[in-house]
Amino acid sequence: MAEENALVSGEHQTHAFLKVSFWKPGQVNAGKMTTYTDKGDKHEQGRFLCFDHLTFWVGNAKQAASFYCNKLGFEPLAYKGLETGSRDVVSHAVKQGKIIYVFSSALNPGNKEMGDHLVKHGDGVKDIAFTVEDCDFLVQKARERGAMIIKEPHTLEDKHGKVRLAVLQTYGDTTHTFVERTGYKGLFLPGFQPPLFTDPLLAKLPSGKLNFIDHVVGNQPDNEMVPVVEWYQKNLLFHRFWSVDDKQLQTEFSALRSIVVANYEETVKMPINEPAMGKRKSQIQEYVEYYGGPGVQHIAMNTSDIITSIRNLKERGTEFMTVPDTYYEQLRENLKHSKVQITESLDVLQELKILVDYDDKGYLLQIFTKPVQDRPTVFLEVIQRHNHQGFGAGNFKSLFEAIEADQRARGNLTILTPNGNTEIM
Repeated sequence: MAEENALVSGEHQTHAFLKVSFWKPGQVNAGKMTTYTDKGDKHEQGRFLCFDHLTFWVGNAKQAASFYCNKLGFEPLAYKGLETGSRDVVSHAVKQGKIIYVFSSALNPGNKEMGDHLVKHGDGVKDIAFTVEDCDFLVQKARERGAMIIKEPHTLEDKHGKVRLAVLQTYGDTTHTFVERTGYKGLFLPGFQPPLFTDPLLAKLPSGKLNFIDHVVGNQPDNEMVPVVEWYQKNLLFHRFWSVDDKQLQTEFSALRSIVVANYEETVKMPINEPAMGKRKSQIQEYVEYYGGPGVQHIAMNTSDIITSIRNLKERGTEFMTVPDTYYEQLRENLKHSKVQITESLDVLQELKILVDYDDKGYLLQIFTKPVQDRPTVFLEVIQRHNHQGFGAGNFKSLFEAIEADQRARGNLTILTPNGNTEIM
């Protein structure tokens, strides 16, 4: 454990790093945050361009897609189901800006793979797809390094062109699809057709103003974060972009450790979290228990106008986490001693419960939804960046405390006893 803590904090890393900073008093407890500049090796050919889409396996794809359209401002993009010749799985793709989510469900009672996944995990992210160049080369290199290939490179084709795809296994039951879209002109992927129906209500609702996927966070059980990070470094040639240790990311009750991995161009960023020992069960441990293992905790969606976005999403009925007014009182006090200038009105940010994290060079604004299904697993984030490439470390304490209030309401803020058992508070 001591060795892994050292790895997280960067003490045993040979990577060069840009800075090691100790956070401001009153925001989070003292701890070490590391930003790395060594990108490691670059693929001789091929590259990861961006997040292509995320696929959710859910109990009712039609209703899940409708929820994201009505509550979050997405629009129907494409459909694959019985009417298009897909006899086993139905998929509804929705889009907002450059963000594409696909919701898939089994059509037949005999689909054991999807059925077992749903019983174990509930609704959740099954696949994180990357847009790539030279799919075959990237897959071959990953295979040589030991990655498990679920589906070999193959071509899907329709009248709009060809797409080259492959699927790799990553943490837990989650997969990565590599998508090479050379010249493809269709709506989404071969096999998908235009939506059968678009809700007329959507045109009357305010825009969500969400632009692209900023990052995707994966939760791991205790002691599994570093092996997962090393999997990305070894098999995909991702590198450590940012990390923070459990001394910083803690409240009185719970703590976590986090390492962010990124592709060489740093257009794909994936924080990997694990719980750390605290007085109570952390929300990371709660996620792992309710999801049945490692999985995607949340997806952060970037906006260029978070105030309008959150006003609109709240009007549409999206439910967000909230923080007490004391957070903003402390924020105003801390900003008096900072070089950064927040352009947005702090009164408006307080009204909307938008969080602020900053250093002397810039700041970010962020807010988190409540879980988007009954299990306390997947939730969403809206983020706006102003010359700040962090992940809200200064807000983790406030977020933890807000989540802990919900955990208490669910009866899951349990006491950790010395023998490893838990007792409900």
